[in-house]
Amino acid sequence: MLAQGSVQTRGALWASGLPSLLLCSLWQVGEGPGLQPQVAADTFSLPSALLYKPIDRVTRSTLVLHDLLKHTPADHPDYPLLQDALRISQNFLSSINEDIDPRRTAVTTPKGETRQLVKDGFLVELSEGSRKLRHVFLFTDVLLWHWAQGECYDCKWYVPLADLVFPSLEESEHCPQVHVIPDHELEDMKMKISTIKSEMQKEKANKGQSRAIERLKKKMFENEFWLLLNSPAIPFRIHNRNGKSYLFLLSSDYERSEWREAIQRLQKKDLQAFVLSSVELQVLTGSCFKLRTVHNIPVTSNKDDDESPGLYGFLHVIVHSAKGFKQSANLYCTLEVDSFGYFVSKAKTRVFRDTTEPQWNEEFEIELEGSQSLRILCYEKCYDKTKLNKDNNEIVDKIMGKGQIQLDPQAVQTKNWHMDVIEMNGIKVEFSMKFTSRDMSLKRTPSKKQTGVFGVKISVVTKRERSKVPYIVRQCIEEVEKRGIEEVGIYRISGVATDIQALKAVFDANNKDILVMLSDMDINAIAGTLKLYFRELPEPLLTDRLYPAFMEGIALSDPAAKENCMMHLLRSLPDPNLITFLFLLEHLKRVAEKEPINKMSLHNLATVFGPTLLRPSEGESKAHLTLASDIWSHDVMAQVQVLLYYLQHPPISFTELKRNTLYFSTDV
Repeated sequence: MLAQGSVQTRGALWASGLPSLLLCSLWQVGEGPGLQPQVAADTFSLPSALLYKPIDRVTRSTLVLHDLLKHTPADHPDYPLLQDALRISQNFLSSINEDIDPRRTAVTTPKGETRQLVKDGFLVELSEGSRKLRHVFLFTDVLLWHWAQGECYDCKWYVPLADLVFPSLEESEHCPQVHVIPDHELEDMKMKISTIKSEMQKEKANKGQSRAIERLKKKMFENEFWLLLNSPAIPFRIHNRNGKSYLFLLSSDYERSEWREAIQRLQKKDLQAFVLSSVELQVLTGSCFKLRTVHNIPVTSNKDDDESPGLYGFLHVIVHSAKGFKQSANLYCTLEVDSFGYFVSKAKTRVFRDTTEPQWNEEFEIELEGSQSLRILCYEKCYDKTKLNKDNNEIVDKIMGKGQIQLDPQAVQTKNWHMDVIEMNGIKVEFSMKFTSRDMSLKRTPSKKQTGVFGVKISVVTKRERSKVPYIVRQCIEEVEKRGIEEVGIYRISGVATDIQALKAVFDANNKDILVMLSDMDINAIAGTLKLYFRELPEPLLTDRLYPAFMEGIALSDPAAKENCMMHLLRSLPDPNLITFLFLLEHLKRVAEKEPINKMSLHNLATVFGPTLLRPSEGESKAHLTLASDIWSHDVMAQVQVLLYYLQHPPISFTELKRNTLYFSTDV
């Protein structure tokens, strides 16, 4: 027998998860005649030749089990027991084979087939009211997920695909509701991350201490991890027939569709239910670590320094057409890009009704924040109000196809349009794209034609119109409040560029058909026209002259001093600018009142309009924007904070402001 001092070692071996068959063989080898125990109080060593004997015994036992199973009738009561014993032995032998092909698995299914890894990735699980990041693995017959930290994998749960079902819409009523993190908290975190990035870039440029850079990296990882954990809000529910349900949260329909389709493809095969023993589960967990295709949590702090930081600026995309549909349907597309480690929906085409070959020909302008991929998803529009998603009370549309392309900086950073085709489930979507860098988008070119409104000073337009607020601003706001104030993502979702350009031409020409055209136009195009008007002003609405003072004012820590400064700056604006700004401010507040419906908070609206109403002059932008990734620089964050300050402020009266002008100097 083994020496008494080896009890601790024996316990450690049992805890390690080695199959009992191997352990029994090991102890029997130790009991052989003439063998003297070579075990100290906390060590365990055997002659190397003897260490092969237990494994050899398992190998021979596996062959015996295989022969027994071959000659045992399937209806014999011992048949399932022999199956389990054979599977355990085979899995163990596979797990110790170091020469295994990394693209094959080290385990077998209950039917004796090779268990292969199909898909893996990081998903957020909502468990007991809190969000947990899991590494999820889909094998040919089982879905399992781990809490992963470094190289230590701890299997939390698994569901055999034979037992896995997706809850129906009716069953989802009884599932826990998803708590969505407020947008302003997510935007605040993005700003913190961007500030840290800027600090890191400065440290590297100044050849700062490695310790300082490491501290910043650690801080950035913590913030990015929080964002990755709290951003996803699209529910992906799975249910085990044995009664337990699980809820994962994803950032887009694309991921949800990918996982669901992969599982459903595997479920078409002849699968059988099973229960994994603790040993089998440990072996499978070890295989997960070896076979994983996604090695790192998808945050930028995990990237190497030589990896592409992604694109910062504006991507112009024209969705031309699609073909390959087998029957007529009401079809539309959405566009998604990655930002801060997850994907966000940025644009949506109009619905092309009852067709197999939709011809959209719609152009969109999408803001990129370190983006590396573009996704296009094609949907069939559902008008059946009984098919409501219980999580958000929105009708569930069917995904007909989806595809993704990498945004190659060299390919897209040209002045010419680049045409491409995405193939998805037999469907082909044709589109074109081109990219405008951030520094180019900051340029404001005054219009040579002063009779129009775009690119013309606001004072010139209001004087010509004999109005306090430009006609284009009043009409666009009136139309949005009439029929778009409850539109999900109003001002965030891009309007069709061709529609926006058509409205721009009509307003510039002062066409008498403006009102008719507005009433027929898609509301996102009208919202986009308003944003374009402010963006193309030869000088930002809050003026170049006051820009440095706004940056200093918003940074003040004393509330009373900040209040005095921010109100004084408003008084310092030219009257047409101030009146137009206050008019827009009250409109945005009314939009935010509908946040439960349109999902646009004050912070969301400040993020959309802040950098448009308040931008550095071209000379200042060249000094600040030394790197493309400075799009979320300190200045841009401050621009958002300036507008947010006024949006959160009690109503501001033009008359009251001007009445107090006498008590303040107008010098800034």
